Amino acid sequence: MLQRFDVLIVGAGHGGAQTAITLRQKGFAGSIAIVGEEPELPYERPPLSKEYLAGDKSFERIQIRPAAFWAERDVRMLTGKRVIAVDPLAHTVAVEGGETIGYGTLVWAAGGHARRLPCPGGDGGDIHAMRTRFDADAVMAKLDRVERVAVVGGGYIGLEAAAVLTKLGKQVTLFEALPRVLARVAGERLSRFFEAEHVAHGVDLRLDAQVQAFEHVDGRLAGVRMADGEVVAAQMAIVGIGIIPAVEPLIAAGAAGANGVDVDAQCRTSLPDIFAIGDCAAHHNRFADGARVRLESVQNASDQAAIAARTILGETVSYDATPWFWSNQYDLRLQTVGLSSGHDKAIERGDPASRSFSIVYLKAGRVIALDCVNSVKDFVQGRKLVETGLQVDPDRLADVSTPLKALAV
Repeated sequence: MLQRFDVLIVGAGHGGAQTAITLRQKGFAGSIAIVGEEPELPYERPPLSKEYLAGDKSFERIQIRPAAFWAERDVRMLTGKRVIAVDPLAHTVAVEGGETIGYGTLVWAAGGHARRLPCPGGDGGDIHAMRTRFDADAVMAKLDRVERVAVVGGGYIGLEAAAVLTKLGKQVTLFEALPRVLARVAGERLSRFFEAEHVAHGVDLRLDAQVQAFEHVDGRLAGVRMADGEVVAAQMAIVGIGIIPAVEPLIAAGAAGANGVDVDAQCRTSLPDIFAIGDCAAHHNRFADGARVRLESVQNASDQAAIAARTILGETVSYDATPWFWSNQYDLRLQTVGLSSGHDKAIERGDPASRSFSIVYLKAGRVIALDCVNSVKDFVQGRKLVETGLQVDPDRLADVSTPLKALAV
C-alpha cells in the first residue's frame, strides 16, 4: 500500500528539521515525514569541520533533536532513503530501490552534494569531502596513520579543517585555486588576515594553486601533483570546493532553475504544492540587490523553513531575512552579517594585530555587510546598519570609540 503524508519533507538537515518543528509548533495536525539519504536523524553540519572533527563534541551533542522528540511529535523519520524522481501530477516521489511515497505538499530541503575535483586519482579512498557525518568519521578513523594532509579549497570548510588538523599535530598543505582564500565571500583584507594566521600556525599555504592529479602508491594516497609538475606529499586529502545543489529530480520534473531550483518569496517552486528551501533554493534577495542567489547557511535554511511552514498553514509571509554566517578557526571567531559582494569600499574598524576587529563594507555609501573577528558587539550592533542600508560617515565607522549602535539612528 502506498505511503502518503500530508507534508513530505525531502532532506534531513537544518531546513528539513526546522520545517517539521515549525509546523508542529504552530498546531499542524496532519501527517509529516522527513526523508533523509543518511541513516542518522537530523544533525548540525557546521560542527563537522570544527568541534566534531576536533573531538570536542560527540555526535549526540550535534543532533538537532533526540529521537524521542520526533516520536513525541509524530514526525516519521524515513532515513537511509534517496529520492530519485518527483511526479508533480500524481503527487508522489520515487525512492531508490523502487518505493513510492505520496504527498499533499512536498518541501524539498535536500541541500547539495560535495563537489569533487575532476582530476586523475580524485576518487581514491584517501580523498574525502567534509559534508556528512560519514565524511568526518572517515577522516577521523585514519588520522592516527596520517602525518601530512592536503586540503583543497580555501573557503570556510577548507580553512576550518586546516585549523583543526593543524591543532591535532598534522602537517597541512592548503591549496587554493584563486589568488586569495575566502575570495567568494569576503574582501581582500580579511583574506590576507586569515592567510597570515594559517601560515603562522604552520600551514603550507599555496595560492593560485592548480591541482592536476592525486598520486597513489599501492592504493594509498602519496601526494598531490600540481600543474607545474611539483608533487606535494600527502597521505590524506580533504576537498572542500563547494556543493552541487541536489535538485535533479525537481528539474527533471519541470521545475524552473539553473543554479539550484528557483523559488518565490514564499519558497514555492514553479511546480504545484512543492516548496524548496536552504542551500538548493535560489531566491531573489534584497541584500544582493535583488539578484537571485543561493545562500549556503544554517540561518538561510532555518528562516526559509519557517516561511514555507507558515505558508503551508495559510499565513501570508515573505522571506526577507538578513544573511549571516560564522566560522571558527584557531582562537578566532568570524561573524559576518550581510553580503559584501559588489562593495566599493572597505573600512577597517580596529587593529587586526589585536585579533579583534571588524571590516565594514560599503556600496555607494551604504553599509551592506560586516566581517567581525572576535568582535561580537560590532556584529550585533552592525546588523541594523546592514538591514537599513544606512549611509554613514566612513570616519565614524572607523572610530572604535563610537559604538555602531550610535550610528544606526
